[in-house]
Amino acid sequence: MKQSLHFSLLQLLAAAIIALFVPTNASAQSADDYRVEAEQGVAEAQYNLGVCYCLDQGVAQDYAEAVKWFRKAAEQGYAEAQYNLGVCYYDGRGVDQSYAEAVKWCRKAAEQGHAEAQCNLGGCYEFGLGVDQSYAEAVKWYRKAAEQGHAEAQYNLGVCYYHGRGVDQSYAETIKWCRKAAEQGVAEAQYNLGQCYYFGKGVDQNYAEAVKWCRKAAEQGHAEAQYNLGQCYYDGRGVDQSYAEAVKWYRKAAEQGVASAQYNLGVCYCFGQGVAQNYAEAVKWYRKAAEQGHANAQYNLGVCYEHGIGV
Repeated sequence: MKQSLHFSLLQLLAAAIIALFVPTNASAQSADDYRVEAEQGVAEAQYNLGVCYCLDQGVAQDYAEAVKWFRKAAEQGYAEAQYNLGVCYYDGRGVDQSYAEAVKWCRKAAEQGHAEAQCNLGGCYEFGLGVDQSYAEAVKWYRKAAEQGHAEAQYNLGVCYYHGRGVDQSYAETIKWCRKAAEQGVAEAQYNLGQCYYFGKGVDQNYAEAVKWCRKAAEQGHAEAQYNLGQCYYDGRGVDQSYAEAVKWYRKAAEQGVASAQYNLGVCYCFGQGVAQNYAEAVKWYRKAAEQGHANAQYNLGVCYEHGIGV
């Protein structure tokens, strides 16, 4: 019964991060105060009143009213309102859903230097939402946001360099941008930076650095990172070998549905590695992995039934 190794490199792209932009002072005044100024045509007040309607601050939540006030501010060139109006069109909140309108308003904000809008406009180009798909345009807008320190854009730009989408392929650039995002706490970037160190892509192979970054992502709940950290403990790569720590991290990933972690946890129970030997638990975890199509788990589960082990 074999352990399985499961390291993947930059396979999960961060989708467009579409979320309302809410300033820290959005509730500094009451909705009534904002309304007075908003009705006088003050763009910032119109925007903040829209935020109040979105977030149920001093008024009943009403996305249609939020859109109304965002639009008034957006038409005056208020970048945050343009961005949030785009978000509302993207999600279909208070308006009929429309990627084309989402792009229209995100672009207006992006052209004013709004980093979140730039990142999301890049996402729309990457996935062809409301615009013709274009990796070159995606890279253009990701880069603008990334250069302003936008973490998700930094990660996405790194992914583009890894795959050579819209730019010449470069592991060195991948590492550069993934590191920036990882240092800001983006779990996917931390995980993938760890994989680059593990495989020596764009950096010298270094298991200790791989473990360092994998752990940061794992501690944020990143399931694949939890699995891979368990694998490092199992094999003693970059850390002192410890079956108990391997089991700890396999279990966290297994409970999130990672099939390879479920399988490896079953192996640990089968052979008493890091846990008391328990064939029933081994079967339990083999079964979970097997039901997801994990071939080794299916085979081991069959062996258990053949010999009456744990069943």
